[in-house]
Amino acid sequence: MEALYFLIPLSVLIVFFAIWVFFKASDSGQFDDLVGPGSRILQDDDSVQDKNNQKNTNESHL
Repeated sequence: MEALYFLIPLSVLIVFFAIWVFFKASDSGQFDDLVGPGSRILQDDDSVQDKNNQKNTNESHL
């Protein structure tokens, strides 16, 4: 029973610390654009791959 007197306040402090870290990251812009970088990566790979495919098809017709 005496352990609960220590563990409950400790767990409350840990929760408040986690909430503080989340809001600090949110205020610094950590979660501003979650979709943009992922879509840019996919778009870059597709454009390079399309150019390579066009070169390969042109070479095979020669």
